[in-house]
Amino acid sequence: MSLNTSTALASKLPQAKDLSHLLVPTFRIHQKSPFKAVMGTPTHDMINMAGGVPHPSTFPLEQVQATVRAPSHAALGRAGTLSLERTQASGSTESLNELLQYNDGRGMASYCRFLRKFTEQTHAPPYADWDVVASCGNTDSIAKAVSLFCQQGDHIIVEQYSFPGALSNLVFAKVKPVPVAMDSEGVDPVALDSLCSSWTGATPLRAIYMIPTGQNPTGATMSLARRKALYAVAQKHDLVIIEDDPYYFLQLGPMPDTQETAATDLSKLPLVPSLLSLDTDGRVIRLDSFSKILAPNLRCGWITAPAYIQDRMQILNESTILQPSGLTQGVISRLLNDTWGIEGWNEHLNSLRAAYSARRNLFVTLAHKHLAGLATFTVPTAGMFLWMRVDLGDAAADATAMPRLLDAMKKGGVMMAPDMPFRVTNAAAAAAPERFLRAAFALAETDMFEPALERLARAIASIRGSELQGTQSGTCAEPIDTMAPAPIAVNSST
Repeated sequence: MSLNTSTALASKLPQAKDLSHLLVPTFRIHQKSPFKAVMGTPTHDMINMAGGVPHPSTFPLEQVQATVRAPSHAALGRAGTLSLERTQASGSTESLNELLQYNDGRGMASYCRFLRKFTEQTHAPPYADWDVVASCGNTDSIAKAVSLFCQQGDHIIVEQYSFPGALSNLVFAKVKPVPVAMDSEGVDPVALDSLCSSWTGATPLRAIYMIPTGQNPTGATMSLARRKALYAVAQKHDLVIIEDDPYYFLQLGPMPDTQETAATDLSKLPLVPSLLSLDTDGRVIRLDSFSKILAPNLRCGWITAPAYIQDRMQILNESTILQPSGLTQGVISRLLNDTWGIEGWNEHLNSLRAAYSARRNLFVTLAHKHLAGLATFTVPTAGMFLWMRVDLGDAAADATAMPRLLDAMKKGGVMMAPDMPFRVTNAAAAAAPERFLRAAFALAETDMFEPALERLARAIASIRGSELQGTQSGTCAEPIDTMAPAPIAVNSST
């Protein structure tokens, strides 16, 4: 049964379609954990001596406090101190005794309650029986979502360039990725339709994994029209969509026409609707994470899906992580339910959009200045990445060109991610001479952007076998092997 609190609205919406025929055989029949299947759920009047549960009096934490900054400069009144108390609830959030104790695989009630409200406000899923389950971030969620629909030897559709963490999950699960062509908006629906229509594999294609917003690594963001077209193809071929969307709330808007043009007020620029918001069937498994919008090592996120899918997710959680850290969930719950509230949380997200938009604008402006004739790119409208096609000239067809470029960059003191770890290879991709670099503009200090791009320009020019003119980069073209600058990492491990 869905825990969606918008009961009036939910009563007017259809139920999700039953797509359990797409589940792997292990999950087609819902099974409780063996212990719970035998024991059931204790009632309040029972003396419970069944579980190996420690007594809360042995927990050493009496109180947890954290000083919290305001979500934005416009909301300074929302700064303050949040606290969690040992034996009593703090505002909307459970006591430390509850947060630190074993709990089920759904997540803490106050944490999930906020995320249901936020999901309803942001996406308004168009079917009634959806719910959220707490996760340890999207890498773990990807593994669980894939395991529901693919088993050893199966295939899953992925973007031709994809998140290495997801690809590693597929390797461990012995599930084979099938690449689908992309363009500047991400997955090409025509290519997806053609791939599915011509599929002759031993087992059917049941799922597609994708990052529709600020895609990693390409930075591509699907328009609403593209999302609708892709969803229609998924309906036609009965595919589940695993919507991995950690950059959804980092939609950056268009680049200003000139440096003098005022930046877009992103708080007034609506977000591109998610695939979840279009999901009339209940075929989207949406993965969200706090990693890019709060802090990565909180290791918390949430999954949104139909209730019957979430029943399976609960079992997967209880057989692996149980649930994310209760203490972390408690801090997030207290912050978002009480200290900031949902209005403060939205202000925080808008401030992130503004901050990363300013970084994107500066980095792209400098890339145009220093990489003219050396690299081409599409300006990203979301996320943290600039995906650059590197023009290596006659050296492009040489298999050693990219390793030599990376070595030249290393000697020159700059690091960016090459295309190889992201590429899902097939015969056509392996033969293509195109080479790409991914630059992450999120972490490096902004005063390092220009020297990083100058160093990159010199490295590319050295591989092309030409010298960079000082007037092109605005600096002297020092030979790579005589430089000993401090390294600049315009990169990310994810």
